[in-house]
Amino acid sequence: MTWAQNYDPLGHPALSTLVAALPVVTLLGLLAFWHVRAQIAALAGLLMAGAVAVFVYHMPPQLAGAAALYGAAFGLFPIGWIILNALFIYHLTVHTGQFAVLQKQIAGVSRDRRIQALLIAFCFGAFIEGAAGFGAPVAITGALLIGLGFRPLEAAKLALIGNTAPVAFGSLGTPLITLADVTGLDLHQLSAMVGRQLPVFSLIVPFWLVAAQAGWRGMIGVWPACLVTGLSFAVMQFVVSNFHGPWLVDILGAVVSIGALVLFMKVWKPDDAENETGTVATISDSPAWKAWLPWVFLTVFVFCWGLPAVKSALNDAFTRDIEVPLLHKAVERVPPVVAHAEAEKAVFKFNALSATGTALLIAGILAGLCLRVKPLRLLQLYGVTLWRLRVSLLTIALMLALGFVTRYSGTDTTMGLAMAATGFMFPFFSPLIGWLGVALTGSDTSSNVLFGNLQQVTAQQLHLPPVLTAAANSSGGVMGKMIDAQSIVVASVATGGHADSPDAGTVLRAVFWHSVALALLMGVLVMIQAYIVPWIVPH
Repeated sequence: MTWAQNYDPLGHPALSTLVAALPVVTLLGLLAFWHVRAQIAALAGLLMAGAVAVFVYHMPPQLAGAAALYGAAFGLFPIGWIILNALFIYHLTVHTGQFAVLQKQIAGVSRDRRIQALLIAFCFGAFIEGAAGFGAPVAITGALLIGLGFRPLEAAKLALIGNTAPVAFGSLGTPLITLADVTGLDLHQLSAMVGRQLPVFSLIVPFWLVAAQAGWRGMIGVWPACLVTGLSFAVMQFVVSNFHGPWLVDILGAVVSIGALVLFMKVWKPDDAENETGTVATISDSPAWKAWLPWVFLTVFVFCWGLPAVKSALNDAFTRDIEVPLLHKAVERVPPVVAHAEAEKAVFKFNALSATGTALLIAGILAGLCLRVKPLRLLQLYGVTLWRLRVSLLTIALMLALGFVTRYSGTDTTMGLAMAATGFMFPFFSPLIGWLGVALTGSDTSSNVLFGNLQQVTAQQLHLPPVLTAAANSSGGVMGKMIDAQSIVVASVATGGHADSPDAGTVLRAVFWHSVALALLMGVLVMIQAYIVPWIVPH
C-alpha cells in the first residue's frame, strides 16, 4: 500500500504552511536564540517533524520512522564518512609537522589575512566543491584557516560564505545532472542558464567574503585582489558552463582563479599591514613538497573518484542498492509538484569504495606512509579523530533524519508551494524556493529533486521559460548552503577543539543574514532575466 502526500492537510494553505514550518522554526530557534546544543536542537526538531507528519499530515508512523532512519543513515554515510576522513588528513598534517610548513608557504603568497581567505575559502574551497561536495569544502577549508591562525568563528564564517557560488556545479555537476533527470529538461541548457546567473555572484562573493571578514574599509584595501579572484572565476564559470557543460566548471574555474591570484600577488601588494599575520614557524629540514603531499593526494584521488568512467567502473564492481524497508515506493508525490502521481524511491546506495570519503581515507593513508608515519600510529590518529567527532556525527545523523522526515511527509513541499503561488512575482521567489530546499535538506542536489518539477510545472502555468525557473532553483539553492544544518554542524566541527570555538548556534547567527541577502539578490536577478532581458534564456 502507498500513502499519497497531501500538501494542504488543514484545508487552508496559509495555516498548513505555518504548521509545516514548525520543525524548522523549532530547530533554528533553539540553535540561534536559546543557545541549545546542536544535538539537542536537532532531536527536538526531529520530534516536532515526526509529530507534524503523523498527527497533521496523517503520515503512517512506520513510514515516518523509516524516513528518519533513512536520513540518519545518509547522515553517517556518505556525509559523516567524508567529514571524518577529511579531518583525519588535517590531523595527520598537524601531527607530522607539515602543516607548519604549509602555513609558511601560503603566507609566502601573502601574509595578509584577507588574501589568505580568498585563496583558501573561495578558490581552494571551490576546487574541493567541484571535485567532492557534500560538506568536504567546509570541513577542509575551515580546518586550513584555523591552522593559519584564524579565529574559529571567523574561519567557520569564511568557509561557509566562500562555499556558495560553486555549489550548483559541485561534485562534477551532480546537482544539475540530477535536475535534468528529474525535469526532463536539456542538461546543456540548464548548465548554460545557471552559467548566466551564478557568474554575477562569483564576482560579488569575493568582495562580500572580505567585507564580512574585515569590514567595508578592509575590503576596499584589497579590492583589486577581490576583482581578480572573482572575475577570473566568473569568466571560466560562464565559458565552461555554456560551451562544455556542468562537469568541470568549478575545477577549471578554481585552478584559473588560484593561478590568477597568485600571479597578481607577485606584482601587487596591499597598502595597509593591519591585517597581516604574524611570523609562521616552520621546520627547517623538511622539504617544502612534503607539506603539500597530503593535499595533492586528496586532490588527485577525489578528482579521479569523481570521473564518470572511474565512478561507473567502481559502482559496477562494488555498489549495492538497498531498498529501505517500509519506505521504498510507499510514498506518492502528487500534482502540482509532479504531472501525475509517482512513488518516491528510497534506496540506500552502499558504494563505500566509490564514495568521496573513501578517496579521502586512501589519500590520508598513502600520505601518512609517504611521510613515514607508522601504520599503528595512523590507526591511533584515526581513532582519535573518530572519538573527537562522535557527538558531531550523532548531530549530523539527527539533522538529516529531520530533513528526510520533512521531505517524505511533504511538509517542505507545502512551504515551497506557498512561494509558488505568487503569480507575477514567481521569478523572484523561484530561487528562494531553491534556497529553502537547500536550507532544509543540506544539498543542492536534494533541493533540485524536491522542487525541480514544481519549478517546471509552475513556470508552464505562468508562461515562463521552465529552464529559467528550474535553473533558478539550483542557483538560489547555493545561497542556502551556508545555513543548512549539515553545513553549520560541519563548520562547527571543523573549527572546534579550541577555547574560543563556536557552537552551531553562534555559527548560524554569524552567516544567516548573509545567506538571506544573497538569496534576495538572486531573486532580483532572476526577475530581471524573466521580464527585462528574456533573451538571455537559452532556447
